Amino acid sequence: MNLTRSTLLVLTTALLLGGCAQFERNTAPQANVDDDAICRAEGEPGSPGYVACRKNRDVQSSRASGNSRIERSHRNLAEDMLNNPR
Repeated sequence: MNLTRSTLLVLTTALLLGGCAQFERNTAPQANVDDDAICRAEGEPGSPGYVACRKNRDVQSSRASGNSRIERSHRNLAEDMLNNPR
């Protein structure tokens, strides 16, 4: 009887703490922005201002994606551990 009660306590605690887990972080504000619309303010597509703007946006995006790559690998590991218990 005592084993059942402690098992129930552990499962309830795990369930409550699992609800607090956050696997995804908030994305950067610029991630939801349309690069084309922003860069059209610099000039028409193909113009030097537009090309420079798109290049700068791509560099910023690639720098920001380093953290998302790590978060994605952590999320994949967590999902693998949940779906394939050993």
